[in-house]
Amino acid sequence: MRLIFAGTPPFAAQALGALADAGHDVALVLTQPDRPAGRGLKMLPSAVKQVALERGLALAQPTSLRDEQTRAELAAVGSEVMVVAAYGLLLPPAVLAVPARGCLNIHASLLPRWRGAAPVQRALLAGDAQTGVCIMQMDAGLDTGAVWARRTLAIGARETAGSLLARLGALGAQAIVETLATLDSLPAPQPQPAEGATYAAKIDKREAAVDFAAAAQQIDRQIRAFDPVPGAFCQWRGERLKLWQAQPESASAAVAQPGSVLTVDERGVAVACGEGVLWLQQVQRAGGQREDARQFARTQHLGEGARLESGVRA
Repeated sequence: MRLIFAGTPPFAAQALGALADAGHDVALVLTQPDRPAGRGLKMLPSAVKQVALERGLALAQPTSLRDEQTRAELAAVGSEVMVVAAYGLLLPPAVLAVPARGCLNIHASLLPRWRGAAPVQRALLAGDAQTGVCIMQMDAGLDTGAVWARRTLAIGARETAGSLLARLGALGAQAIVETLATLDSLPAPQPQPAEGATYAAKIDKREAAVDFAAAAQQIDRQIRAFDPVPGAFCQWRGERLKLWQAQPESASAAVAQPGSVLTVDERGVAVACGEGVLWLQQVQRAGGQREDARQFARTQHLGEGARLESGVRA
């Protein structure tokens, strides 16, 4: 098919590469403008832009799709379908109507659960046992369109947002290629059920602040949901300390003041929580690199009786 592709992060880049490899005519790629990143705030291209440049595909980076000139340029492509994956810009009804067969979205959840911007992080925070991808016919609502195909994936016990997004990206790439290959013979897309709809709000960095008064199991979910960005954090000696790897240990009640270090051994640094114990295994000081929590404890004299402060400031 002759396609327009719209996407930005690595999750979308996997689909773009798969569509090109499958022989589709990707006539135009839309992605977000380059953004400053890193300590030097260097302007960096999106993962989708990198794939488009590597493959010599026509590329556009509009800041909005609402102006008439942009819509005219899209219409001039003469596309059959627009494939959208984590693009980050709103597609107004006039743009949804541009391709002859509309716009298909690769969404990283089992709709109608987790409609919205952060379905992977919300699934991890909620402790969901499974997730997946849906190929959805886009309409004017927020991820409310009828579903052409769905693929289910079990969430691993130690899954992070980064690892889960990578697996879902591969699954989504496979699903969109298979859907387009059989689109003419597929039954009509199935409307989403009204029951079970949940909203995956965009992540606010303040949500990454750890409160040790919470249960160890919930803090563990928080750490994994915010890895790699924005990174869950607490406070140590007035500085932000990011928590990257941990292991929760259940207990029926608090064993000490939340945030108190109980012990340091081969398992890591044991920290008391409002319920249970959290064994910290990998941490990162502000301006530093990720390091083993035991090494951090040795160099910072973080031993039994010391206390990590919650990232939540009063």
